Amino acid sequence: MGGKNISQNNEFETEEGTIVVPTDPIIAGEETFESCKIKGVIFDCYQTLIDIHTEEHRIETYETVSAWLAYHGVKIKPEKLWDTYMFKVEERMDESQEIYPEVRVEEIFAEICRENSIWKIDEKTMGIETSRVFRAASIRKLRPFPQSIKLIEHCINIPKCIISNGQRVFSELELRFLGLYDYFDFVIFSSDVGYKKPDLRLFMTALKRMGLELEPRCVMSLGDSYENEILPARKLGIQAMTIEEAWKHYGVMD
Repeated sequence: MGGKNISQNNEFETEEGTIVVPTDPIIAGEETFESCKIKGVIFDCYQTLIDIHTEEHRIETYETVSAWLAYHGVKIKPEKLWDTYMFKVEERMDESQEIYPEVRVEEIFAEICRENSIWKIDEKTMGIETSRVFRAASIRKLRPFPQSIKLIEHCINIPKCIISNGQRVFSELELRFLGLYDYFDFVIFSSDVGYKKPDLRLFMTALKRMGLELEPRCVMSLGDSYENEILPARKLGIQAMTIEEAWKHYGVMD
């Protein structure tokens, strides 16, 4: 375990059973990663490990995708592509039974390609490739946070994972491109399961896969969002702090 080395109780009801939630979780920062009491670390992905900026709500993004699709047998104007994509995402969200629903963008684009094809296409493949072109067209900044790279060094030989409200179809490739993916034992994307943070099941799954479901106090959760990473982790008794707090606490700001 550990991935590649670079360096009075309340009850909370979930679909997977009753979780004992400490009323007084360990304050973040009481232990260091070097301590044997920290046995696992959960990282968020975007704005925690990866500094990213996208422009998915600009017509230029859809113009690029529309032009690319024209060479692959799909005829759709940028404005229609934008409207159809947004409509289908919202429709899928509304149909979901989840409190925090998630979609798979490759399925959305596969539908759009099928409905607008002018010759025979492989819609599954087109859905995957269109998702990646869409992402590439919208990206304006994509780089790792050097502070977080240093922070990973504090986790040497400790089980580490990522829980991301991301789309595996392109997010896994971004992690691999930036050289981050293999430093973690596993990565859970919201698109894999159909629901997203702050759903507690994502954190419960991570605890189980690390073999620490009976020792949540020995796990640290790091992220940029109080709602998505800090609050749900603490509800399960997991230690948690924001990524900027972690940078400061472990002296990796430079």
